[in-house]
Amino acid sequence: MMENKEFDTIIVGGSYAGLSAAMALGRSLRSVLIIDSGLSCNRQTPHSHNFLTQDGATPREISEAAKKQVLKYPTVKFSSDTVISAARSINGFEVLTQKSQKLRSKKILFATGVKDIMPDMKGFADCWGISVLHCPYCHGYEVAHKNLGILANGDTAFELCQLIQHWSGSLTLFTDGKSALTEEQWGLVRKLGIGVVEKKINELIYDSGHIAAIAFEDGNRSEIDAIFARVPFEQHCGIPATMGCKMTEQGYIEVDFSQQTSVEGVFCAGDNTTPLRAVSLAVSSGTIAGASINMQLLSEELPTHSQISQ
Repeated sequence: MMENKEFDTIIVGGSYAGLSAAMALGRSLRSVLIIDSGLSCNRQTPHSHNFLTQDGATPREISEAAKKQVLKYPTVKFSSDTVISAARSINGFEVLTQKSQKLRSKKILFATGVKDIMPDMKGFADCWGISVLHCPYCHGYEVAHKNLGILANGDTAFELCQLIQHWSGSLTLFTDGKSALTEEQWGLVRKLGIGVVEKKINELIYDSGHIAAIAFEDGNRSEIDAIFARVPFEQHCGIPATMGCKMTEQGYIEVDFSQQTSVEGVFCAGDNTTPLRAVSLAVSSGTIAGASINMQLLSEELPTHSQISQ
């Protein structure tokens, strides 16, 4: 069990945003505890891209190097655990973990990310992050000019068609049933040279996460090298909502520029606050959160005008 039970800040979530915030706070001589369950959303992704100095590294390599650097700061501690509740206390917050740790902090930061909800399609979850992709900026270059697919329908399909067509001249939209595209959307998709297949999908044929073909209910197949898709999500951690943090219409935690939520002293950073999911952006938001927390602590520690005049 941990000897120190009180910290300037408890960070829930020890991936990119959480570690980045911990570094900013550690360098500000703040006592910090990072609590992490080890369930990052990109743990299945083989390589991370579009992050200067780390392009092509695995998510694990980046996070392990970051953790090693962050824990060099003596005021930063790490706990492999899961936070099950957090509530306001007299001097800040009290946190309870799965391992029955009762901890206190002046501020709390949730860098807990989101949980992708996989469709009920055989092979989809096994290929997610490997050959079923969510972001062309993260993974488009590696599959450029290949035989690509888009798995979506309606407005989402139309949006992805416009976005992905730049990466390959061989692109097919699979709507998994009757298309919900409007007549105007159909017209633009045709002009872009994108084929549309409205057959119901039975499963994705793959090997070690790498898709080879889409198998339809009618017995036919379409060979494919990679698919772009969007899936719904939910907050990986529901505690901020139970604490009263406002949520956006899209389901993200609402924060201001300083990563402060609607609840004083509660900060959030990373994928739980934005649809722009990238390692570089998570790191950036974590740095902002760490600096903002330190500034808030400083303002609370400075003597008031009346105390100075005494």
